[in-house]
Amino acid sequence: MRIFLDTAMPEEIRELADLIDGVTTNPSLVAKAGRPLREAVEEICRLVSGPVSVEVTATDAAGMVEEARELAGIADNVVIKIPMGREGIRAVKALEAEGIRTNVTLVFSPVQALWAAKAGASYVSPFVGRIDDRAGDGMGLVSQILQIYDNFGFDTEVIVASVRHVRHVVEAALLGAPIVTAPYAVVSKLFDHPLTTEGIERFLADWKRVPK
Repeated sequence: MRIFLDTAMPEEIRELADLIDGVTTNPSLVAKAGRPLREAVEEICRLVSGPVSVEVTATDAAGMVEEARELAGIADNVVIKIPMGREGIRAVKALEAEGIRTNVTLVFSPVQALWAAKAGASYVSPFVGRIDDRAGDGMGLVSQILQIYDNFGFDTEVIVASVRHVRHVVEAALLGAPIVTAPYAVVSKLFDHPLTTEGIERFLADWKRVPK
């Protein structure tokens, strides 16, 4: 499984750049970073060699395509996030035909993911946390998407998104999801366990008693 960092904060990316496999952003994360979009994307693409998903803000297919072309020109590892919908799917088909990789975002149902794959999207991002927030089954959706893609041999890769906690990452891995994207707070916790910390402290304490 590949682990992406869901952020637009350069300091967070810089700290984990040698460990993560890619980055995902969205307009809300870029706004939180408080920097112009192009400037932020340029820095992120310098920090990581893996895919960097950047979202368009246009709402019509022609506008999405035009915006996507400009964003894709920033760096070779830019992937264009396109919101799910009729206009979005039209834009995905056009962009993928031009060799511009896309990531269909805001996916909340199996049939939405099916449309994304039929359009040739490189990635699809089901939002498991937001579904769980509404008392739904986010990981159940991931399982259905993976089954559908396997049934028809689609190449679109699933990015488990809107991750809220470590358990989401574990469940995604158990399902065989190829990618998970998580915020800094969650990715940081993937390295930790209280028993690991306790064990290190105990070993170091014992080492101090070893005759030198």
